[in-house]
Amino acid sequence: MSAIDSTPENKNFLSPLNFRFTIKKAPHVNFFTQKVNIPGISMPPKEAPNPMVNIPYPGDHLRYEPLTLDFKVDEDLQNYLEVHNWVRDLGFPENFGQYRNVEEADPLTGEGIYSDISLMILSSTKMPNYEVIFTDAYPVSISDLNFNTVDPDVNFITARATFRYTYFTIADIT
Repeated sequence: MSAIDSTPENKNFLSPLNFRFTIKKAPHVNFFTQKVNIPGISMPPKEAPNPMVNIPYPGDHLRYEPLTLDFKVDEDLQNYLEVHNWVRDLGFPENFGQYRNVEEADPLTGEGIYSDISLMILSSTKMPNYEVIFTDAYPVSISDLNFNTVDPDVNFITARATFRYTYFTIADIT
């Protein structure tokens, strides 16, 4: 594309349906993921004092929004319990050994405190296009499960999990 011709080579829009999601530590969540976001990122500015008005300058620390995902809960609760137990182990509600077991686990197996998360963005032809990698992710919350006998239709239960991470990168893999 030249400076004179502003027509892009690829005119396809990004589809919200074309993605694959992977958490190494919670493999049962992967298949049932319904919705996931690429979080926002910001850099709060620094300000230099001035007699008239403070002058903003680019900041020096990035602020990443949390990663959230919605997934359908399987009837054996495998995917829900993967995230639920991970949160519980980090919070050690019953004894300190719960956290120790997670802390001492080999991080390469994906069983430790952190787990990398991958979001593969697919092209319109369902081929991998970009990969978003969330480094050192861990869950900070998982939603409640609501059972309801008054719905006229069967609405299968969906859970929401929220993760924090150190940073994320977006890599072109075409």
